[in-house]
Amino acid sequence: DTCRNFHCKRGKVCHADKQGKPHCICQDPAACPPTKDYEHVCGTDNKTYDGTCQLFGTKCQLEGTKMGRQLHLDYMGSCKYLPPCTDYEVHQFPLRMRDWLKNILIQYYERDLNTSGILTEKQRDKVKKIYQNDRRLVAGDHPVELLLHDFAKNYHMYVYPVHWQFHQLDQHPVDRLLTHSELAPLRASLVPMEHCITRFFQECDGDQDKLIALKEWCHCFGIKE
Repeated sequence: DTCRNFHCKRGKVCHADKQGKPHCICQDPAACPPTKDYEHVCGTDNKTYDGTCQLFGTKCQLEGTKMGRQLHLDYMGSCKYLPPCTDYEVHQFPLRMRDWLKNILIQYYERDLNTSGILTEKQRDKVKKIYQNDRRLVAGDHPVELLLHDFAKNYHMYVYPVHWQFHQLDQHPVDRLLTHSELAPLRASLVPMEHCITRFFQECDGDQDKLIALKEWCHCFGIKE
């Protein structure tokens, strides 16, 4: 089987021609395996797709067209009404996001105390300092004023989580720039719960080049380094 180790990008599948030579062709959306309701996704065309296979297969078939260029994964789950993000909400969004990232790393660290594997040794050393800080704000739904106060008082605890999340996303390629595709894993899972995340990332792109540089990312989260 010449297709066994032949890789195709999302939305395409391998097909061997008459000579047995492998090629990538568009996935037929109708041939995608059946999915459960919780696997449905919403496209940027505000249309619900049965899953990512159907979405990216459709995008592939529209390749070269304006509609194809504009079609991306918007968020996980069926399409629904998302209220507009107000100026106040987008202003306080990074406060909660910073706190969330810090607590995600602490949860990873706690899990690694029993079974290592999530964080590297270098990452564990970084998070250990945050974990052992007695003044740390524990996970919870805190008022904006408290989040602001904690950030000002314990600024150093928030620097690494913000840097860590950027480098987790910066993978294809590793170039200190985040594309729409690289942001998708974080954005798509959070949109249904955090309707301001799309506007937040749009405003993070200060020079509007459709790429978020590390400096722009840190600026959005109030990190100076």
